[in-house]
Amino acid sequence: MQSEQYTKPVYIFFLMLPTGISSGFVTVVLPYLLTQNNFPVSVTAGIVAFGVSANLWRFLWGPIVDISLNLKKWYWIGLLTSIVSLLVLCFTPFTTEGASLLSVIVFISQVAATFIVLPVNGFMAKSIEETKKGKASGWYQAGSLAGTGLGGGVGLWLATQFNVGIAGAVMCAMSLLFAWVIVFVQNIPRHVQEITILEEVKGIGRDILELIKVPVALFVIILIMMPIGTGAAGNLWSAIALDWHTGADTVILVTGLLSGGVSAMGCLAGGLMADRWGVWVAYFGSGIACACVAFTMAVMPMVPEVYVGGVLCYAFVMGMAYAAFTATVLFAIGKHNVATKFSLLASLGNLPVVYMTTINGWVHDQYSSKLMLIGEAAIGALCVCLLWLVLKWLKHQRFIQSDKVNT
Repeated sequence: MQSEQYTKPVYIFFLMLPTGISSGFVTVVLPYLLTQNNFPVSVTAGIVAFGVSANLWRFLWGPIVDISLNLKKWYWIGLLTSIVSLLVLCFTPFTTEGASLLSVIVFISQVAATFIVLPVNGFMAKSIEETKKGKASGWYQAGSLAGTGLGGGVGLWLATQFNVGIAGAVMCAMSLLFAWVIVFVQNIPRHVQEITILEEVKGIGRDILELIKVPVALFVIILIMMPIGTGAAGNLWSAIALDWHTGADTVILVTGLLSGGVSAMGCLAGGLMADRWGVWVAYFGSGIACACVAFTMAVMPMVPEVYVGGVLCYAFVMGMAYAAFTATVLFAIGKHNVATKFSLLASLGNLPVVYMTTINGWVHDQYSSKLMLIGEAAIGALCVCLLWLVLKWLKHQRFIQSDKVNT
């Protein structure tokens, strides 16, 4: 591949904005509107959780992208389906009797968003220059988080100042505008030759089996399932803000647009770390940074200023961790059937977020916010130390010989 055929990493940022907008609308705007329409919090949480669970299962339809059409066509299919489902959601009555219908629509919208992500994974693996994949990982996560800030923050402002229909229409228009960057992205043609779909499915299965047989890939699988840099406390900031005597307006601003922007900057920093010092330094370094921020916030006075500073610092280091995670996954999967393998590892990477959020909630209710943060920091730091030793042993045994992205 000649240098002029490479895709610029910054394009990945714009391609990811639409899926972030969709996610932000579902996780920020929708819960606010549902509770304003007398939905119980438990029902609201159930609708949102069912929707975002699409990210846990996207590896199941990853093979569809790998074995049919080409990446650009799948990107447009995902985008248009996401836009249509978001508009349907905006014009569906928000009544408790229609909770099941809302759940289905939200789930479809998030499945559609995954069909935006899957082709982008393919572009990153196949059309980004090897020495710039860390930077691309940073732009990838920055686009997702910035889009979440737009879809959540701007979407909520439009919905409250005007109505949800206008908010949805503006978000869809923005998604279409950002998506046109794809015309500048190098297409990855699908080479069908004389291989049948059944043979390709078998090939995907063989690739997955081979993936877990490779020491570095198996190590990465174990690594991403451990509670290192999960950002689990970030899921509870709004719920525990009163412990720091923080007002509602401050919470909305800090946990919304400000955190989205700061996280995006952290993503870029994490991507640069991966390119310059390798994926292991980026991954473990960001994990230690997350632990340090959580511990520092825990031992400081519980006042609004500490809450604001702590949440924003946490957002920055979490952005670093997200970028490092993406770069590490790219390191492990190579270039064959990337949509399936990337989605599988990304799904596994969501597991520690789920169980650490549960653990954090239990520790908070049984003890306090301070012990919750100290516990998250201690568990994360311990896992970093143990897995760093395992990595050193693997390098000593020559199972792993490079810190750069796997080719």
